Order: sequence, then structure tokens, then C-alpha cells
Amino acid sequence: MERKEIEEKVREFLIDEFEIDETKISPDARLKEDIGIDSLDYVDIVVIVSKVFGFKIQAGDLTDVKTFSQFCDYIEQKLNN
Repeated sequence: MERKEIEEKVREFLIDEFEIDETKISPDARLKEDIGIDSLDYVDIVVIVSKVFGFKIQAGDLTDVKTFSQFCDYIEQKLNN
């Protein structure tokens, strides 16, 4: 899966599932501070990523993931392994 497609799918589920304003989503947008993802949302994100991308996020994997771009990097890395 190409990077652009990953970004599009992540953007789509953030907007649809979490009702995030599309204008808040940019590569440098911080997941918590700018986009508004809270700790409960991460539970839903694990389920959504499993459905959309076909892998499970492991506990602790997102510790260093702070921005939208880093989250897409993480997904891209998992898909390419």
C-alpha cells in the first residue's frame, strides 16, 4: 500500500469515526493536542487499524508516535514488514 493511500485511509477514519474537523489534520498535527485524540480513542484506533490495515497495534508501539505523519509512518512500516 502506498503512503498516499495510508494517509487517506487514516484521514478518512479520523473524520468519520471520531468526527475530527478535516482542517485539523495535517502531517505535523499532534494527535492529542491538535487533533484531539484522547486515551479512550486509542482503544478504538487499535480496532479500526486492525479492520482497515489488517494488523494489530501492540501495547507500547504508539508511545513515541505524536503526530499524524508519525502515525502514518508507523502504519507504513508495519505494512512493509
